[in-house]
Amino acid sequence: MLLAIDIGNSYIKCAVFEQNTLLQKFVFKQDQAQINFKIILKKHPKIALGIISSVANLNEDTFYYLKENIDLLEISNKTSFPFSNNYKTKETLGIDRLVLSAGAVLIFKNQNRLVIDAGTCITYDYVDSKNVYQGGAISPGLSLRYKSLNNYTAKLPLLENKEINYLIGKSTSESIYSGVINGVINEIDGFITQYKELDKDLTIILTGGDAEFLAKSIKNTIFANSNFLLESLNNLYTYCKNKND
Repeated sequence: MLLAIDIGNSYIKCAVFEQNTLLQKFVFKQDQAQINFKIILKKHPKIALGIISSVANLNEDTFYYLKENIDLLEISNKTSFPFSNNYKTKETLGIDRLVLSAGAVLIFKNQNRLVIDAGTCITYDYVDSKNVYQGGAISPGLSLRYKSLNNYTAKLPLLENKEINYLIGKSTSESIYSGVINGVINEIDGFITQYKELDKDLTIILTGGDAEFLAKSIKNTIFANSNFLLESLNNLYTYCKNKND
């Protein structure tokens, strides 16, 4: 069994895999990491392997606890990925974006791929059919937009996400919801349309914490999978081990 671990900006997400089958998923905050990892390893004693990617710092004690209990592969910018990298500043490219791009290459072979990760930030990553990572874009996610409106104005309230079915807001709260949600949906559809002008045959993967919330409102055809990063880690582990053997 393998434990795939994604250390994100807001939460830690991990999943237990038996080969390519996701058996169980866990989500918790950084300060709950070590106790949750102990629970997971006790619940699944057959876990012997692990892979971890991080865009935030994991507590050192927790990291060493994992290394002592499982054969842990840590993903970094120096990891061997199944694509060539055409990014100008390779050392600044986020590990999560690299992992997602690797997953797209390993799962959707010989295709032009656009991976959209709708989390704290919305990231866009484009890997062409020749397995060349070309770059992408970063913009604020839904929660960041709500928080920025509240933080940088005197009177706008801090709202939590909810489903809406209107364009024209009839109150301040409705106007914020319309601006944030419809703004993100139109942004995503706009990006997809522009990328399709570059490559008509384009596979679009939507993932991240807000993927399910946004998927039903996006006009373009997409593969929506909120677990795509964890599945990508599982596939990347196999790729790395096979390459090193």
